[in-house]
Amino acid sequence: GIKWMSSLEAKFEDAKDKKPTAEKLERLRREKINRFRHQHKINIQGTDLPDPIATFDQLQKEYKVHPKIMENIQAAGFRVPTPIQMQAIPVMLHGRELLASAPTGSGKTLAFCVPLLTHLKQPRNKGFRALIISPTRELASQTHRELVRLAEGTGFRIHMIHKATEAAKKFGPKSSKKF
Repeated sequence: GIKWMSSLEAKFEDAKDKKPTAEKLERLRREKINRFRHQHKINIQGTDLPDPIATFDQLQKEYKVHPKIMENIQAAGFRVPTPIQMQAIPVMLHGRELLASAPTGSGKTLAFCVPLLTHLKQPRNKGFRALIISPTRELASQTHRELVRLAEGTGFRIHMIHKATEAAKKFGPKSSKKF
């Protein structure tokens, strides 16, 4: 049938239809995020996942990453996060566990070093507060180099231990009992 209404009622009806609901806004936001992930070839599984970042500036604004770390990221020449960094950094900053796979040279080291330093907040004299175990000496050296560069000027002490005897010499004979 035909629906008869005055022009005033029609305007009111149109206004009702155009008002976005919370559900519609959330659906649109999710679609935008999914398009972003698809565009950057980010595949992710899980529930209640944080949104990816598009710029490093978002780390300071949304996650309060230390300004000196942000400065060091810029000084190292990183302008735009890689896909692994876009998604992995927010996941870890939310304290979530992560299993990630990305090609060599894609920025995985930075992707886990930024959240690590952010969670530690500031240096403390409490011994070793974080431990990264690497399968090869080369990878350990690369990780050490990245962490030193990233933590420069923050007061964090970054060490690489690759032999127990050297660790005992460097940190004292009681270090194995202490840490």
